[in-house]
Amino acid sequence: MTAPDAPGPRAPLLPPTERPRVIVEHPDFYVVHKPALWLTHPVRARVDVPDLLTFMQRTTGEPDLAPPHRLDRETSGAQLLTRDREAAQRFFTLFKTHLVGKTYLAIVHGSPDWERRTLDGPLGDLGLGGANRIAIRQAVVPDGKPAVTDFRVVARRAGHALIEAYPRSGRLHQIRAHLSHLGLPMVGDKLYGRDPDVFLAFMETGQTPELTARLGLARQALHAARVAFPWAGTQVVAEVPLAPDLQAYWDALPALP
Repeated sequence: MTAPDAPGPRAPLLPPTERPRVIVEHPDFYVVHKPALWLTHPVRARVDVPDLLTFMQRTTGEPDLAPPHRLDRETSGAQLLTRDREAAQRFFTLFKTHLVGKTYLAIVHGSPDWERRTLDGPLGDLGLGGANRIAIRQAVVPDGKPAVTDFRVVARRAGHALIEAYPRSGRLHQIRAHLSHLGLPMVGDKLYGRDPDVFLAFMETGQTPELTARLGLARQALHAARVAFPWAGTQVVAEVPLAPDLQAYWDALPALP
């Protein structure tokens, strides 16, 4: 089964409604708001999907721009781009030594009975069989790779919670799989949401209005809200407000009594 960022040609994708915008311009790097439904960089299998890297290279006239990390197509928020090879190498070291902190916001179904929670749950392939028919789906498994995520409840509304997630490791689908393990499936998530078969439907039909209604959103409700790292003797912190589509979904939910 292919990854969710690279569906087959029979799966038409909704066009993005926003363009990337620069949040921080530094001589060595940019922090850019990557809208949902944009790829971070070109993917050969998806020539019909815009990507942030190509857009920024053309907009700035800087062909050496490069992403030291990657956000999934459906995830919005703070994306770093280095401006030269030296900066790229420095970021490689920062990421390798876990000195880049990334904080995400997620809208989930359910309301946990805790305000803060750290999940130390090793992640690996769930394995085909039973209710799982998707090879790429991850789960907390005994022989998985170490994965730790800190969670904090930011707000609650009817049947939902807005949760801040700080992954201490960088495993595949870590935040989504950990939230699913906690019984808090992300709104709009095709792989780890409430309906285990919705991703297969997406692969067959693409993002139809019926599928969006089934999911609640046209994409997973995950947003990279903050990135922080040391640079040239100071601590750089960049924040990106919750994406408009996620804010609209949240605002439309009934407030708790």
